[in-house]
Amino acid sequence: MVHMKWLILTVGISLLAACSDEQAETVDEKETAPVEEQAEETPAETENANEEESGQAEEAEQEEIEKEEVEAEPEPQYRLNPATWGVEPIADAPAEAVLLTIDDAPDKHAVEMATTLKELGVPAIFFVNGHFLDSDEEKENLKKIHDMGFAIGNHTQTHPNLTTISDEQQKEEILAVNETVEQVIGEKPKFFRAPHGANTDFSRALVQQEGMMLMNWSYGYDWEKQYMDPAALTDIMINTEFLRNGSNLLMHDREWTAAALPGIVEGLKAKGYTFVDPHEIELQP
Repeated sequence: MVHMKWLILTVGISLLAACSDEQAETVDEKETAPVEEQAEETPAETENANEEESGQAEEAEQEEIEKEEVEAEPEPQYRLNPATWGVEPIADAPAEAVLLTIDDAPDKHAVEMATTLKELGVPAIFFVNGHFLDSDEEKENLKKIHDMGFAIGNHTQTHPNLTTISDEQQKEEILAVNETVEQVIGEKPKFFRAPHGANTDFSRALVQQEGMMLMNWSYGYDWEKQYMDPAALTDIMINTEFLRNGSNLLMHDREWTAAALPGIVEGLKAKGYTFVDPHEIELQP
């Protein structure tokens, strides 16, 4: 009988131990499994979240840059009057101002003239001829002028009188310069000046089609024999009866003009004139 009791007691203890072990394993499984699943999912979720946040940050940064670029574009300060070829202020821009333009560039003195104007802090338009852009050196001269911040204009390929040639020839004269200038500086000219100021209906239409502004001038003298002298040219450019607010001054890439340029600028300043930045001229459609 005693042996039977011990046998029952032993079996009972064994069954209790087995149940305890099974429950312990179950508890371990319940506690361990979720931790293992979380360990497998967390890196992927974190990576995706970081990528999403990074993408949103980049988009926001790009939008801010584009917004700043739009805001940085200057508002036009002047507009061209096609009746007088002078410039007129918009809103509060100074009225007592003149525009300097240099034709027949870059021949022999354009880079020197650009350097002089840069040192004086005076802007200008350099109207270029295609036959002065044939060599690598001439193209490099154009790039130097542009890199100094000056506006580049189209003055035709070979400087013909447009009224004496066919429409097709006019087209070649104008578009050839646009193509060359764009190859050299990365953009087409924004202004066009016909040689001798002689335009045709065809040239006007083509210039508008090309998105350029047609421009002549108010006065100029350096092609006249009596003004092929620095002192004489300086005097007439600042004391002519045609000088007034908004005057569009015509000069050329010439030795005597290059020599007269500092005196012309200082003389105009002494009379109270400032200088119109061509980049601030309203480009009419």
